Amino acid sequence: MLTIDVVNTKGERVSSLEVDPEEFGGEVRKQLLHDVVLMHLANRRQGTHKSKPRGEVAGHKKKLFKQKGTGNARAGTRRSNKRVGGGTTKGPRPRDYSYSIPKRARRLATRMAILSRLEDKEAVIVDGLSLAAPKTQQIAAVLQAIGVGSESCLIATMGVDQNVYLSARNIKGMEILPAGELHAYALLRPKRVVFTKDAFEALRQAPRYQGTFSQEEEE
Repeated sequence: MLTIDVVNTKGERVSSLEVDPEEFGGEVRKQLLHDVVLMHLANRRQGTHKSKPRGEVAGHKKKLFKQKGTGNARAGTRRSNKRVGGGTTKGPRPRDYSYSIPKRARRLATRMAILSRLEDKEAVIVDGLSLAAPKTQQIAAVLQAIGVGSESCLIATMGVDQNVYLSARNIKGMEILPAGELHAYALLRPKRVVFTKDAFEALRQAPRYQGTFSQEEEE
């Protein structure tokens, strides 16, 4: 069992939670986390890179000069990839890099990412995090009090908290997500993760998958 302290916005311990690792996958499978993170990174790629082949660059198709008798090396068209301003051979073309892995694998990876943060003491659970109005200074003070400081951080809230979002969005390295939108990459990217107690309890109660999974089951 893992004992996780719950702190208030002043950094004072107010209670603790007993967390069974089985609630978050039981063990951290690094290969699964690696596969899911690679999927998220690939899906973020725009794939708009492109170079012009010889058929798309400016210039005519006429041979620059005759093959023999000039004393120069033989040359083809001005569009040749051997000449400055010519086309590119086998250059990048627009493509879709996105792919998907089974939903069960993604959900399991999310839970394992949470477990990894808990085991490494890189997660903080705050008893409550609510603001009467958007105020960046207040959020910065809370983060300083709970020991996060200026490190990159993810704040996981129960739902979409507009005041918290508007207060924290302009802090460098800060990301705010509701518990229902968390995924493995978002949890592993920052150095620290801050959960509100309500959000953490909701994650503990979320449906869990056990055993094996396959692509056919997801389809």
